Amino acid sequence: MVYYFTSNVVDPPATLPKLPLMPPADEPPTDEELIKYGWEEDFHVDNLSSAHVYLRLSEGQEWNKLPPAIVEDCAQLTKANSIDGNKKDNVTVIYTPWSNLHKNAGMATGQVGFHEQKKVLKTLVPTRHNAIINRLTKTRTIASTDSLASDKEAQLKQLRAKAHAVKQAERKEEERVRKEQREEKWKREHAYEELHKGLGEDDGGDADEGTRGRSNQEEWDEDDFM
Repeated sequence: MVYYFTSNVVDPPATLPKLPLMPPADEPPTDEELIKYGWEEDFHVDNLSSAHVYLRLSEGQEWNKLPPAIVEDCAQLTKANSIDGNKKDNVTVIYTPWSNLHKNAGMATGQVGFHEQKKVLKTLVPTRHNAIINRLTKTRTIASTDSLASDKEAQLKQLRAKAHAVKQAERKEEERVRKEQREEKWKREHAYEELHKGLGEDDGGDADEGTRGRSNQEEWDEDDFM
């Protein structure tokens, strides 16, 4: 099973998603499923032998620029679900993006490493705050481990749809620009043709006028001679 907690310490609370939490460390298979089906924007917290807490970030949030209050919620939840950490003060909790987690076949159940140590941050938890744990516990819901796979697929489908929409918008914008360029080119080319055509008509008109003038002059001279 998977425990889901909701944190309302940020404003507006509706913009923050749920906090998935595995049951205590005596149920490691759930932890493996959380590692396997983590979201690219998941916020991972663990220390000592403990549960892994994943914060599903809302769109636009950055894992390393989170409000201190939400970091404290995650850290308190992690400490409370650590057999050793829950009994100690001044516990250090580490967190990193899900994509930075490293897992291989030689690792124990629930054990992870990190691809880049520079992407691992730390926060100190001086002592357990029962008020925080009680507030989060009141929001707890329970779901089947199978929901992790379906949630992951739904999230990937949403990301693919957004990426497709972005590409469609880019293609439309590119086509609009190309159309404008074609129209501008057509206008320039035809404006040049129209200019030449106009000049040709003016020259032809002057020539006719001159011819008529000479013809009239010749007729006048001929009559006058007679």
